[in-house]
Amino acid sequence: MNIKNTIKLLKVALLTVLLSLVNIAYATDAPLMSKSTDQHEDHEDHEDHEGHEGHEGHEGHEDHEDHESHESHESHESHESHESHESHESHESHESHESHESHESHESHDGREDEHAVKLSTQQLATAGIVITKLMPQRHSAKVSAPGEVVQNAYNTSLVTPRIPAQVLERHVRLGDTVKLGQLLVTLSSVDMAAAQGDLLVSAREWQRLRKLGRQIVSEKRYVQARVAFQQAKSRVSAYGMSEVQLQEFLKSSDPAKANGRFQLLAPQKGTVLSDRFIIGELIQPGITLFTISNESVLWVEAKLTPLEAQLINLGSMAIVRSGDQQFEAIVVQVHHALDEKTRTLGVRLEVPNPDDQLHAGLFVQVKISRVNSEYGLFVPLNAILRNPDGDWVVFVEKQKGEFEPIEINLLKTVGSQALIDGVAVGARVVTEGAFFVQSELAKAGFEVHNH
Repeated sequence: MNIKNTIKLLKVALLTVLLSLVNIAYATDAPLMSKSTDQHEDHEDHEDHEGHEGHEGHEGHEDHEDHESHESHESHESHESHESHESHESHESHESHESHESHESHESHDGREDEHAVKLSTQQLATAGIVITKLMPQRHSAKVSAPGEVVQNAYNTSLVTPRIPAQVLERHVRLGDTVKLGQLLVTLSSVDMAAAQGDLLVSAREWQRLRKLGRQIVSEKRYVQARVAFQQAKSRVSAYGMSEVQLQEFLKSSDPAKANGRFQLLAPQKGTVLSDRFIIGELIQPGITLFTISNESVLWVEAKLTPLEAQLINLGSMAIVRSGDQQFEAIVVQVHHALDEKTRTLGVRLEVPNPDDQLHAGLFVQVKISRVNSEYGLFVPLNAILRNPDGDWVVFVEKQKGEFEPIEINLLKTVGSQALIDGVAVGARVVTEGAFFVQSELAKAGFEVHNH
């Protein structure tokens, strides 16, 4: 009885070992499993044979145990098959997922042609005030800024003043009038002029008489004296203020009644009457200004620069004169050689055209004078350059009508409000106003402002 129990326990232990070998075979290699299975079957056959010979009474019990072992083995194979099937489905699902992602990535790559561009409608361009400029090489220079004041152009200004004491009899023009060259301004009366006119009439008649007699009758000395006396009397009247036209009319009349000391002053140039500080009947002394007449088509601007700034400009340097919202082109015509004792600045005189009479003397302005050293290349306004998310400088170039693409550029130098750049081709159509709006529209579309 004890022997049977021992044999039974040995069989159970053997079956346990065989099942362990089966599991190892499935986990490592199929041939090992096959070999183990064969050994298991041979061993079972051998044990069945021994049991049949020595222990026939226990065949039913042994068959039952063999049946349990077989069912356990089939269950294990079914479990392994189920796990293999699930692993296969998981692998297929993973491959399908990767294939799907690869397909989406491929589609995204195919649609990349619009990734870095934005298209705006005509209405958007007009509303945002987009300005597109064709880039061409230009020459720019930095500016020297300084305050200035508009003054009269002394080279186009005249003072009308009597040369002898005289009384004002009549005014012919008023303050602000525009006069022409030779136009009548004022009528004066002078005792000195009356004496000079009388002497002129006497000397003129004497000279005419001797000239008719001729040199055969009149001595050479008397002939020359008469001629010199006439010329001196004529010059004196002219120096006192009578014009050549008035003098010829006076001599032609030969009327002693006209030697009354009356004479007129004429406009020495065309221009505008800027001052007329006198009244009718006033006695005017020599040197007192009756009229100031200036041609304001070209004015001066006096700017104050430091000595260091003055070294950066030359005669002929171009400048911009700004008055309020208006600006005028100007040119440097003079640089003073002495510093102002109070401000320790150097005066620079600019000539500015004033064809529409918009500038007037006494007006304070702001002056920007171009420096001597200038730069040549492609220039855009500073607000046309933006930074992309990578920190690179970009400008927006119009590739097609209404379609803009950010292009990376190199910012070489800033010259005033302009930037010298490279990285874009000559003739490229660049957004010079409204670049921020274009960048915003590109960002709103979910794109990255970056040039590859």
